[in-house]
Amino acid sequence: MTTNTKAAPAKIGAFERNLTWWVLACIVIGIGLGKLSPTFFQSVGNIKLAEVNLVVAVLIWLMIIPMLLKIDFRAMSDVLQHGKGIGVTLFINWVVKPFSMALLAWIFIRHLFADYLPADQLDSYTAGLILLAAAPCTAMVFVWSNLCNGDAKFTLSQVAINDAIMLFAFAPLVALLLGLSSITVPWNTLFLSVLLFIVVPVVISQLWRKLLLSKGQNALDETLKRLHPFSLSALLATLVLLFGFQGQQILAQPTIIGLLAVPIIIQVYFNSMLAYWLNKKLKVAHCVAGPSALIGASNFFELAVATAIALFGFNSGAALATVVGVLIEVPVMLTVVSIVNRSRNWYETT
Repeated sequence: MTTNTKAAPAKIGAFERNLTWWVLACIVIGIGLGKLSPTFFQSVGNIKLAEVNLVVAVLIWLMIIPMLLKIDFRAMSDVLQHGKGIGVTLFINWVVKPFSMALLAWIFIRHLFADYLPADQLDSYTAGLILLAAAPCTAMVFVWSNLCNGDAKFTLSQVAINDAIMLFAFAPLVALLLGLSSITVPWNTLFLSVLLFIVVPVVISQLWRKLLLSKGQNALDETLKRLHPFSLSALLATLVLLFGFQGQQILAQPTIIGLLAVPIIIQVYFNSMLAYWLNKKLKVAHCVAGPSALIGASNFFELAVATAIALFGFNSGAALATVVGVLIEVPVMLTVVSIVNRSRNWYETT
């Protein structure tokens, strides 16, 4: 089994480290503002084109484009160097995770927790969980990979491949799984969401990246640094809007968030450990198996939130379900990082 030279220890940023607390603050602020000024939120909700909210579209672009700006799609040429690890991650991301989440949603939302959730939102909660699982994470996986001393070239090439696949597979996969769950798919809105939240940001980010790199790596690094606060502010603003719409529902049944978190947490641990175990069986190096497990488990929650709002609206159960994914992302993924790091000796024992 091969090993790699350890990278310098990476640090998780202060914002990312405290993401759960930021989300909790957005819950309080959003609910409070929703109570004080419901007409404002209704006005924002009505600013839409073909059922896609234009305010959210702008906020999502501010979130997604800086993330995609980091991706070098030329890294896909390195796929053969880590063929087994990439194969495992693709299997988990595009075969296991979406369908396992659909199954978990069916078990928990439609059966075990059905009596404790609003009956008219069961389909919507299920749809939100499916959307959350249908797109692999793009940005935060670089943080998780660094924290487990993952191979940087593998992580970059894996993310580039996943983003390329998302351009073509996200809409059909979501439509298939929503159809299996007997949820009506608004096709026009779904395809417009894919165009707005995947295709257009990818094209803009890659053209912008090419222009910046023509001026040198420092130009790209400085631009990313300047965009970081805008990206974080857009995420927080989106969450405040969501909870402004969801406030009444949350106050009426505060246990909803905890119930929705259960299938998400199970899905994260199941998929990450399955990917980790498969990599061990295939004798993949630990520096590849770690990020493979983490990429296999994490979700592109920005895309999920945007698509849920576009398909079902701000005040839908789908939007709330995707936001629960944001709420638990950091603490749950940090435990997966800890498991990967602590089990290295076991992993490298043949």
